[in-house]
Amino acid sequence: MDNYRTGLDGAFHALADPTRRAVLHRLGQGPATVSELAEPFDMALPSFMKHVRVLEETGLIRSNKVGRIRTCILMRKNLMAAERWFAEQRETWASRYNNLDDLLEQLQGEDHES
Repeated sequence: MDNYRTGLDGAFHALADPTRRAVLHRLGQGPATVSELAEPFDMALPSFMKHVRVLEETGLIRSNKVGRIRTCILMRKNLMAAERWFAEQRETWASRYNNLDDLLEQLQGEDHES
């Protein structure tokens, strides 16, 4: 459970930033160089590299450097901790809403009997 929670915490930390979410979205289309990833953002490359490091440290991306070119790829399987958490939340809340619906129907039935 601790590894699950650690992965989940890291994933949500990384996903909390819109720049990092945009990078992940772009990498969902395929590998890209850091320069390509940084292009749409109005920030210096060293600042952008901090975002890349966070994504690498959380395992959401991996990069490979050949010469002066660093290419990043999305590690889809490492997003699974967040996906599982959302699925669990959906299941929990769907069950709660169903219970609430059942209770409301029961209460409405009691009102009609009175």
